[in-house]
Amino acid sequence: MSFNDLSSPQSLLATRRSGKPRDMIAPGPDAGQLHAILSAAMRVPDHGKLAPWRFVVIDDRAAFAALLQDAFRAQRGDAAAGGSDVAAIDQFARHAPTLVTVLSTPVQPSKIPLWEQQLSAGAACMNLVTAATAHGFVAGWLTGWAAFDDKVCAALGGREGDRIAGFVFIGSPGQPLEERPRPVYHDIVRHWP
Repeated sequence: MSFNDLSSPQSLLATRRSGKPRDMIAPGPDAGQLHAILSAAMRVPDHGKLAPWRFVVIDDRAAFAALLQDAFRAQRGDAAAGGSDVAAIDQFARHAPTLVTVLSTPVQPSKIPLWEQQLSAGAACMNLVTAATAHGFVAGWLTGWAAFDDKVCAALGGREGDRIAGFVFIGSPGQPLEERPRPVYHDIVRHWP
């Protein structure tokens, strides 16, 4: 099956693979495709209809790289942020044609448990990755130190209690996607009682 031969939902779900953001090339989704992908990503379980997540499309990659570099220096000190760190941060910020940050934005106080709201944000990330694949692109969901940095979260519009659920990179595969080992069904699934 070719990368874009996803003629059935079973094929899409059984063959979906993450791409390495550093290997993604243009084209990425155009504005209409990205709108459709993000709209599909919103269709997740959401107890209480709270929409406890937000999508931040990173348009200015140079400004995003500067934000990450400033946050890294603030976290580790100027001396710890050497040339190779700055280069790696700059590369991360510029991977793939499209970058969407998913914020977990739980509604508090709420009768809906925090954990359920956080799970909904994770589901939004997975729907985003799957929707990008369904549109013929490849996607990669990453976290890393920046996802846990309060300065980065706040700069992207996060409030107190919000967290970055992930950075989702979207583009076209620059090389064939590699399959990775998957869990063995019988090691993961059991019936009760």
